[in-house]
Amino acid sequence: MRCSLVALVVRWPVLLRSYASCAARVQVVALLATALALSAPVAAAADRPVRIVALGDSLTAGFGLPADAAFPAKLERALKAKGLAVEVTNAGVSGDTASGGLARLDWSVPEGTDAVILELGANDMLRGMDPQVTRHALEEIVRRLTQRHVTLLLAGMRAAANFDASYRRDFDAIYPELATRYDLLLYPFFLDGIAGENALNQGDGLHPSGAGVDAIVARILPKVEELVRQARSRRTM
Repeated sequence: MRCSLVALVVRWPVLLRSYASCAARVQVVALLATALALSAPVAAAADRPVRIVALGDSLTAGFGLPADAAFPAKLERALKAKGLAVEVTNAGVSGDTASGGLARLDWSVPEGTDAVILELGANDMLRGMDPQVTRHALEEIVRRLTQRHVTLLLAGMRAAANFDASYRRDFDAIYPELATRYDLLLYPFFLDGIAGENALNQGDGLHPSGAGVDAIVARILPKVEELVRQARSRRTM
């Protein structure tokens, strides 16, 4: 429609001159007006900010930090500094598991959401939950959001070193396998470069400090920029 509209706008003075009768000219003007009206919703969708929901646990919620220092708030500022029109909503719930995220999916990710950063599974791992339970919940979230045409970035998690090799293998495989199966953007490990670094974590050794969140944002930013591009492209199709 948009290509046809551009061609029509460029040619409409010529078209008006080429028709001898007033009635024919009225028809051409009416066609142009109709094309402009039909294109208005597309233009509006293209112009509004990309709406991103960060669906996660305490790592997203910003446990122990002021609201404006949490991951979604800092990510939004970083994206806007890049000139990207975005709105990032914090849908993190401290202590949440993948199954908990699934249970609250519909109200955590409202209609009109363009993209989701899915960051869940850390609490499943810390509690030693069966990786198949985590996989099922994450896959159901992905499936339902995909049906809604929401663009996804899957933020992976890795099992701690104190788990046996079998558990680590099964848990760590969840994220790359889901990303491959559903053709998702994947950030392999949400705490990459932060886990185990005392200077980037709070006193509990589990939750990023303000500096840790800054490091996460800096590392994940290229993937989120791609998420924004994909989401914007999808909604104008």
